[in-house]
Amino acid sequence: MSPSETVRAERATRPGVLRLPGVYAPQADTWLLADTLRTAGVPNGAKILDYCTGSGAVALAAADCGASEIVAVDVSTRAVVSAWLNSWWRRLPIRVARGGLDVARRRGPYDVVVANPPYVPISGDGTAQSRNWDGGPSGRRVVGPLCRQVRSLLRPGGFALIVHSEVAGIAHTVGELRASGLKAAPVARTRVPFGPVMSRQSANLTASGLIELGQNWEELVVIRGDRPD
Repeated sequence: MSPSETVRAERATRPGVLRLPGVYAPQADTWLLADTLRTAGVPNGAKILDYCTGSGAVALAAADCGASEIVAVDVSTRAVVSAWLNSWWRRLPIRVARGGLDVARRRGPYDVVVANPPYVPISGDGTAQSRNWDGGPSGRRVVGPLCRQVRSLLRPGGFALIVHSEVAGIAHTVGELRASGLKAAPVARTRVPFGPVMSRQSANLTASGLIELGQNWEELVVIRGDRPD
């Protein structure tokens, strides 16, 4: 990434968050996850993983919760640079790494895992930007493996918070978390109008039976999974 691209880091939708061009802009799902984390009862001095960190906005919220160590992981180089910039700017204890679940696991275990993975049920065009939201045909290309493996990232007594749209399958996520040995249930919800990506996919989503004809809104849900002591 060139120095000029770093200089062109732009402010995201809430003041104080920087992101490079092409990095997922924090929006309703980001803020729902961040607000849920702040009220989730994070133990003081916790070690927190922000998986699929994007700009690092949720990692910044984790710092507000009294975490002693925060690890922010993303497969996108631009996202990693953006999260690092936000961490450096605030002098926060956030370690940023590029990679997937294998990288996250090597830096664990964690008291808390938060994640806003790509979840829109589409087959993307292969561009770096489409990777921000492309969850594959079912919307679970990233969500599914995370649900099945998140227990291994958590310390006993730890918990995970995963946000996604209803179109990715709320019951499916709860079921996979429970099958992995976690206690799981939705803990926060909000209804929002379709953004540009969901609007473009509405015909496909209707044909797949994931939304009703003429529907122009979606429900976002945060699902919590607790690992027993």
